[in-house]
Amino acid sequence: MDGGKWIATVASIWIQCTCGMSYAFGIYSSLLKSTQSYSQSTLDTVSVFKDIGANAGILSGLLYSAVAVRRGAAASSSGVGCRLGGPWVVHVAGAVQCFVGYFLMWLSVQGVIDRPPVMAMCLFMFLAAHAQTFFNTANVVTAVQNFPDYSGTIVGIMKGYLGLSGALLVQMYYAFCNGNPSTFILILALLPTVTTLLLMFLVKAYETGSRDDIKYLNGFSALSVAVAVYIMIVIFLENTLTIPSWGRIVLFTFLLLLVISPLKIAVSAQRDASQTSSSGSNLVDDSQLLVSEHTVDSPSASAKDHQDRLLLIGEDMNLLQAMSTLNFWLLSIAMACGLGSGLATVNNISQIGESLGYTTVERSNLVSLWSIWNFTGRFGAGYVSDYLLHTRGWPRPSIMAITLATMSIGHLIIAFGFTGNLYVGSLLVGVCYGSQWSLMPTITSEIFGVGHMGTIFNTIAVASPLGSYILSVRVVGYIYDKEAAGKGKLCLGTHCFMLSFLIMAFVMLFASFVALVLFYRTRRFYKMLVTRRLERTS
Repeated sequence: MDGGKWIATVASIWIQCTCGMSYAFGIYSSLLKSTQSYSQSTLDTVSVFKDIGANAGILSGLLYSAVAVRRGAAASSSGVGCRLGGPWVVHVAGAVQCFVGYFLMWLSVQGVIDRPPVMAMCLFMFLAAHAQTFFNTANVVTAVQNFPDYSGTIVGIMKGYLGLSGALLVQMYYAFCNGNPSTFILILALLPTVTTLLLMFLVKAYETGSRDDIKYLNGFSALSVAVAVYIMIVIFLENTLTIPSWGRIVLFTFLLLLVISPLKIAVSAQRDASQTSSSGSNLVDDSQLLVSEHTVDSPSASAKDHQDRLLLIGEDMNLLQAMSTLNFWLLSIAMACGLGSGLATVNNISQIGESLGYTTVERSNLVSLWSIWNFTGRFGAGYVSDYLLHTRGWPRPSIMAITLATMSIGHLIIAFGFTGNLYVGSLLVGVCYGSQWSLMPTITSEIFGVGHMGTIFNTIAVASPLGSYILSVRVVGYIYDKEAAGKGKLCLGTHCFMLSFLIMAFVMLFASFVALVLFYRTRRFYKMLVTRRLERTS
C-alpha cells in the first residue's frame, strides 16, 4: 500500500541512517592494514579511493535523471512520477555496489580468497563508498521534490542523518561486534543493502503540498537533534566510564528507538493529510512563475540577453546547461574552498592536537565531536536558511557567505594555538563545513531546478576531494613536513600548523567573497521566489 510522502520521508531517513559507511573506516582500517600486509602509505592509497567514491556521485545523478521523472512532468494518478522506474532503481544500484564492495573486502580479510592486488582492494573500497552517493542522491532529490517549499529543512534533515550515520554504525559495532572489525565489515555489506532493498519502494516523489508540512518537518528536525544529543551523551560516557557489554546493548537499544520514532510523526501527518483535500494544484512550478515574471519585468529584452543572468535561473537545466552559467562555477569554487578546508582540518585534527600537546583521549574526543558539529551544521543550516528565507527574505547564498567567513575565524583560532583553541576552532569549522553540505544541494535545486538536481549537485561535490587534495596535501602536509624536517618527522609547537591555517583562513575569505557574488547575481530571483511562495500560502 502506498504510504505517501511522509512514509517516503521516514524510509529515506532510515536508509540515510545506515549508508554513511565511509565515515566508519577508522574501525577496520587497522585490520585491513595487518591482514593485507599494507604499509601506511598503501593504506592511505586505499583511503583515497574511499574519499573519491564517497564524493564522486555524478553517475548516481545521471541515473536518477534517467529513471525518475521531474516535478511537473507526466505523473501517475497517485502523484508518483516515473519514467523508466523511479528512485528505487538508484537504490538498487547503490545496494549492489555496497554489498559487492564490502563483501569482497570481508572475504579478503578473512582469508577466504587470496590476498588481492592493491588496486583490486582500491576497487572494492571505491565500490563500497560509491554506493553512498546512490543512496544519498535518491533520498535527497526525492525529498526536495516532496517538499519544494521547505527544501532547506528537508535537505538538512537528510544530510544530518547521513552525518550521524557514521556514529550510529560505530555504536552498533561497540554493541554487537565484540571488538571484531571483521564482523563489522560483514555488517557493512549486509545492513545498508538489506535496509535499502526493504524500504526502497516506499521512496517516491509526490505532487502534493500543505501548509502544515513545516509542522511535521519540525517534528522530524526535533527528533534528529535528540538523536545527536543522545549520541554525544553516549560518547561522553564511553570516554569517562567503563561500560559493560550489556550496557552498550541497552544504550544502543534506546538509540534504535529514537531512530524509529519518526514513524509516529509520519503516521500522524499521513492521517491528517488524508482528512484534508490536498491536490497537485496546491503546488505551482516556481520556475514557470519566475519565467513569466521575468518576461513581464523586461518585455523588450531578448531571451538570449537574459539566458545566463535571469531567464534560466529556477528552470530545470541539465548538467551541460548548468555548466555554461557563471553561477555553477561560482558555487563550485566556493565549495572547493569550503569543503576542501573542512576536510583538510578533520584529516589532520589528530596531528594538530599532538603538536599542541593534547592528550590521546582529548584527540579521540575531538574526532568523535566532529561528527556532532558536522550534523549540527548540516541540519542547522537547512532549517535556519529556510526560516530566514521565508520570514526575512534572506537568499541562501548570503547564508553561505556568512558560514564561509565564519570558517575563516575558526581557522584563525586553530592557527594561534591558545589553550583549548582546537575545541573552539574545530566546533566553528565543523559546523560551517556541515552547513555547506546542506546549503549547496538546496541552492542547486533552486537556481538550476529539480529535474537534474542529482547530477548537478554531485558534480559540484567533486570539488570536495579536489579542494581537500590541494589544501591537505599541497598546503598542510607540505608545510608540516618542512617544519618537521630534521626532527624525526615529528613537529611539536604552534608553528607546525600556523602558516597552513592562516592560508586556509585567507582561502575562506575568498570563498565568502565568491558566495557574495553568487548572492548578488541571484538576489532578484530569491526575492520573486519568496513573493510567489507567500502568495501560495496566503
